[in-house]
Amino acid sequence: MYFSSMVRKCILVFLVSISPVAFAQTTCSPADSALYTIKIAALKELKAATLGDSIVKVGVSFLGTPYVEKTLEIGTTESLVINFKGLDCTTFVENVLAFSATLRTQEKSFDNFTKNLETIRYRNGKSNGYPSRLHYFTDWIRDNQKLGLVKDITANLGGKELHKPINFMGTHRNLYPFLKGNENFNRIQKIESELAKETICYIPKNEIKNIENQLQSGDIIALATSIKGLDVTHTGFAIRQPNGRIHLLHASSSGEVKISKEPLSAYLKTIKSNIGIIVTRPL
Repeated sequence: MYFSSMVRKCILVFLVSISPVAFAQTTCSPADSALYTIKIAALKELKAATLGDSIVKVGVSFLGTPYVEKTLEIGTTESLVINFKGLDCTTFVENVLAFSATLRTQEKSFDNFTKNLETIRYRNGKSNGYPSRLHYFTDWIRDNQKLGLVKDITANLGGKELHKPINFMGTHRNLYPFLKGNENFNRIQKIESELAKETICYIPKNEIKNIENQLQSGDIIALATSIKGLDVTHTGFAIRQPNGRIHLLHASSSGEVKISKEPLSAYLKTIKSNIGIIVTRPL
């Protein structure tokens, strides 16, 4: 069943989506710290014509990295978790963007990377407990757009508006260990009540092929869903292949970071709960 493989392995991670390093509530193993040094050294000579191409080259450097769920659910209090050895769909996108942002500066230290990752992952760019993590991807898009890091271009591509309650976490409290306490639970419910005022703009999946030529490598592709209470079930990057078609570069719940064999429009036809895509362009 696609619901059990995709939603259970990726969606719940997407939403619930070792020793500590001395950096403002950061959790990172020595092995991951060493991997950062190796990866930033390998990437610092990266040459790309556009920001999108640069992002894709960083993303491709993660090919083969195992898909691992619940990597952010560590300990009893929220911390900025850094894990390069295993990624889910959301942490893949976040780490690629954080590496790309770090490479664009003269300061390529590990501390600068962690600051970039915190900015991307948390509301207003600051970690302030579990509810400050941007659990819903449409909320993630709006917050990062407010910070000037991305732009939602779905409406410009002819997207359609949809209004639906986004409350999966609040209605499935038992799935999230950090929601056992009432303080976190009440804050999440408040966030969900604000999200209820927003609409979702998406491109229906039967129209994706028609706008494919307007997509660019490096665009963030989020998969909108018909599943009750959810906005998005998966995410990754657009990558234009030699055949001229847009494919999906993503951390796949089937096992690892990979590029979809099928073009994006064909890949989505295999997902019954998918209704289309949201397209966000990094700035």
